[in-house]
Amino acid sequence: MAAALARRVSGLLRPLSVSLCAKTPQLCQFSGLIQPQPLCSSTAAAVRAPVCQTPRLNILQRVTALIPSLTLQPSRNLTYYSLKKGKRKTVKSVTERFMRLHCGLWVRRQAGYKKKLWKKKPTRRKRLREHLLCNKTQSKLLDKMTCSFWKRRNWYPNDPYLKYHDRVNLKY
Repeated sequence: MAAALARRVSGLLRPLSVSLCAKTPQLCQFSGLIQPQPLCSSTAAAVRAPVCQTPRLNILQRVTALIPSLTLQPSRNLTYYSLKKGKRKTVKSVTERFMRLHCGLWVRRQAGYKKKLWKKKPTRRKRLREHLLCNKTQSKLLDKMTCSFWKRRNWYPNDPYLKYHDRVNLKY
């Protein structure tokens, strides 16, 4: 399956490199990334036997040269030890985007609740205004990304989430 996919993708990439070289000569230097050049010249190949072979690259090696972000791993920007006190620090984007209920659940907004509302139907806009609860895995991850300050109980006047802070019959 992987070999068939590699043949199909390399077959798609080769005409692209030829057309790029024909249109813009300055991009010809990148055609070696897409389609490898032979290791020996044509005169040497005529004198010797057909020992001239192109190096076989797998699909990941070909594509990562074009898109280097494929090999980069995602990071959470979590500081384990601060420079001043040596304590774990909170990721600020978590506290801006999510709210922690006292029972341990995290509340968030729907994705795209502010984007291009003029082209969305009223029912979809109503659904986007609703809040969502994160699942167990997401809640554990968000707990790891915040310090103990954000996990304590807060009492706000006229708190709209007051009835959601304490959950009964919740296995967590």
